[in-house]
Amino acid sequence: MNSSSTTIMSKDPTHDQGSASNQAAAQPPLSRYESQKRRDWNTFGQYLKNQRPPVSLSHCNCNHVLEFLRYLDQFGKTKVHLHGCVFFGQPDPPAPCTCPLRQAWGSLDALIGRLRAAYEEHGGSPETNPFGNGAIRVYLREVKECQAKARGIPYKKKKKRKLNLKPHDEMIKNQKQTA
Repeated sequence: MNSSSTTIMSKDPTHDQGSASNQAAAQPPLSRYESQKRRDWNTFGQYLKNQRPPVSLSHCNCNHVLEFLRYLDQFGKTKVHLHGCVFFGQPDPPAPCTCPLRQAWGSLDALIGRLRAAYEEHGGSPETNPFGNGAIRVYLREVKECQAKARGIPYKKKKKRKLNLKPHDEMIKNQKQTA
């Protein structure tokens, strides 16, 4: 039997259906996060293929990621008021306006997190991960601040709580001395 007959045999639809159903039964269903990560990864891959000329994943850089994020803005559902809009800075405007809909900052942030993880799962190294590039973090911060001002939503950075270990250490020391 030569290799071409083996290939033909593996393309038998009844054989594929049986093995596919066995594989599906053996693997638990993907979590919502894993399903979304797979969809996002496929969408980004399709975006790269549709570029003229097409871009391979190995040649993808942070500029391609930034272009992808800007491209996604056209499908957003979050109203972001422009500077000239009378509702700029109002969280609950009393009437509709013609300002554009954009992708919400939180959605973009979550998307980048999923794509960053997917990149590494598909063999990319953390050092070359275009989704973890500093330019992406800067872009997301700017989107967050811009949307916060435009929509009148205060995003305040949480202050890190300092841990005061000295009194605790002294307490343990005192407990050891009394024991």
